Amino acid sequence: MELQQKIPKKKISKRVSREGKIMFFTIVPFLVLVFLFAYFPLHGWIYSLYDYKPALGLSGSEFVGLKWFKMLVSSQTQIDQIVQVMKNTFAMSFLGIATSVLPVGFAILLNEVKCKWFKNIVQTLTTLPNFISWVLVYTIAFSLFSNTGLVNTLLQEWGFVTDPLKFLDSDNHTWLMMCLWNVWKGLGWGAIMYLAAIAGIDPELYESARIDGGNRFQLMRHITLPALLPTYLVMLMLSIANLLNNGMDQYFVFQNAFNKEHIQVLDLYVYNIGLGGNSLSLATAISMLKSVISVALLAVVNFASKKIRGTSII
Repeated sequence: MELQQKIPKKKISKRVSREGKIMFFTIVPFLVLVFLFAYFPLHGWIYSLYDYKPALGLSGSEFVGLKWFKMLVSSQTQIDQIVQVMKNTFAMSFLGIATSVLPVGFAILLNEVKCKWFKNIVQTLTTLPNFISWVLVYTIAFSLFSNTGLVNTLLQEWGFVTDPLKFLDSDNHTWLMMCLWNVWKGLGWGAIMYLAAIAGIDPELYESARIDGGNRFQLMRHITLPALLPTYLVMLMLSIANLLNNGMDQYFVFQNAFNKEHIQVLDLYVYNIGLGGNSLSLATAISMLKSVISVALLAVVNFASKKIRGTSII
């Protein structure tokens, strides 16, 4: 009798082990890709210890140790420039966090649209900008808001202004303008996750609330919004952990001589230093510090998540 009971357990154990191996080999290609694109490039940090000259290669370049790290704090001009860059970076990041509630509200309102064809059209039109490159976005912006663009042409023809308004070649409200373009491009895409979360809400909750006399706004406030809060909090914490990661392409295409002071975020600054200023070693040093600070922020946010929500985000 005992032997009959042990045999099924062995079979189950072998089956579980076989399935575990299959699952492991299934994810191996993705682990390899993560290693190649996320961890293998970290060996490039060694360039921050050399006065790297592309023509000479790493072996022919002079080893300078921590020279580039010391340079970041040795010159007042360099410090002032980095302070301004960090102000731009944090300003863009906090504006992005402040507007992160817009996809939530958009998803809730879109879910209340009962006309399916209209709902599909709106969702499609608001999601499409996410798949447009920032180069094309700038092309659209230039066609609309340049001195000879559509907006200035109409304003002049209608007699509202005599001289073209400087929308693009001006440093006025640069942070706000970049935030608005980012919202326009990512609103529909950001709402997809919240629409999926709404689809997972138990319909019986809505039926019970309607029976109790709840109207549509009360249903949104007391059922839909609380159901979306866990997802929103996770996304918010990840945004806080990525305060220094604004990306580069948006700011690169919109930068010019007029707005460079307030549009240059950390990623763009690293690019301009490395390729524009031909100082790859200094750019690597700055990028290293950014990575270390980002990991520290992620650790702090993860610790806060454990204390506040009881679960970590990683």
